Amino acid sequence: MPGALAATTSMVIDDRFTGVAARFFRMFRRRGQGGGALSVYLHGEPVVDVWAGWAAPDQRWRGDTIALSYSTGKGVAATVANRLIESGVLALDAPVATYWPEFAANGKGDITIQDVLSHRAGLQRIRGLLPDAHELLDHDRVAAAIAASAPDPMRLRASGYHAITFGTLIAEIAQRATGRDFRDVLRTELAEPLGDNDFWFGVPEHQRDRVATLGPRLGIARIPMDTLIAPFAAVRQVRSARGAVYDGWADMTTGPLPYDAMMPGWNGTFTARALGKMYGALANDGQLGHRRLLNPETAAAIARMPANSRYDYVLGAAPQFARGYHRAIVGTKLTRRAFGHFGLGGSGGIAIPTLGLSIGFVTNHLGSIPTSVADTRLPFLAASAQRAAMAAAETAPVADRYAEAG
Repeated sequence: MPGALAATTSMVIDDRFTGVAARFFRMFRRRGQGGGALSVYLHGEPVVDVWAGWAAPDQRWRGDTIALSYSTGKGVAATVANRLIESGVLALDAPVATYWPEFAANGKGDITIQDVLSHRAGLQRIRGLLPDAHELLDHDRVAAAIAASAPDPMRLRASGYHAITFGTLIAEIAQRATGRDFRDVLRTELAEPLGDNDFWFGVPEHQRDRVATLGPRLGIARIPMDTLIAPFAAVRQVRSARGAVYDGWADMTTGPLPYDAMMPGWNGTFTARALGKMYGALANDGQLGHRRLLNPETAAAIARMPANSRYDYVLGAAPQFARGYHRAIVGTKLTRRAFGHFGLGGSGGIAIPTLGLSIGFVTNHLGSIPTSVADTRLPFLAASAQRAAMAAAETAPVADRYAEAG
């Protein structure tokens, strides 16, 4: 019957979403394809929870495997920030210096929380921020260096993607406003409301046997990222992009060092299930089952995803950031009807509020053969889930359709 759940060794596959699950399983048929997990929620209830492939060369992916998901963590940090805004701990239009006085140095006194969430603080530069690259894994040192730095004047013209610094900014603002460690704030503002502890920025030693091994090396056409962009560093746009990362960062991220650090802009380590739950609440008026994450007004404000700028001076594209998320790619289309955050290598989470639908995807196989930086797995899984959700809405009993419309 439509909507019945079929469990396979604790996996979940709603019979309306079997095509989505089948598409996922085809992605991980060979050991060389690594592994991954997919979670889909519809109207706050799980309809897909599956995993496949290899977490390491000698270890199968399990239901509790976690994977470092790069910029996927920005959306998680943003959700914490939006919870604090809703509760009045933070104010969207307040200057950052209200909570972090040192931040006002070098002409940053008028930069607001909203500017940070929209990547318009002009503080994307990480290259050269500290003399030793290992110091760039130290939250306190990075935060202090950012507070002392001057903003990029381009911020007044367009957004500039804060590839590494975004998470440091959000974490430090949250710590200053609450007086607590950001990981403790993450627990009370996200993990506990959702009933899921698998939101990690730094992984404790006793949890590390669950972490999937990442690969291959990050690059495009087998050329490492740093090598690829270095010859073009004199070009303004490329110079901004190069300044947003630092030499050795890409290779360092696939080793053990990130699990000792707290870098919410890029070292978030999650299950697909945790991401599916979080975006499931964002797609469903702030509620997941009987658990409320945000009030409906906050969820609606996030879902509006207003225009930010015509282009991004770091990315050279127009992803349209708002409240810490970006408009999502579903299939081949960048759409205002969906939002979330993708991560380098393919992981990410998406909410489609008009359908009450969310998709969480994590993988340890970074990208595709042409480029390990990104690929189409998540966008096409999202498109498949969107089609299934639309078909489910069309075939729902009339009484249910009227209830949803009401």
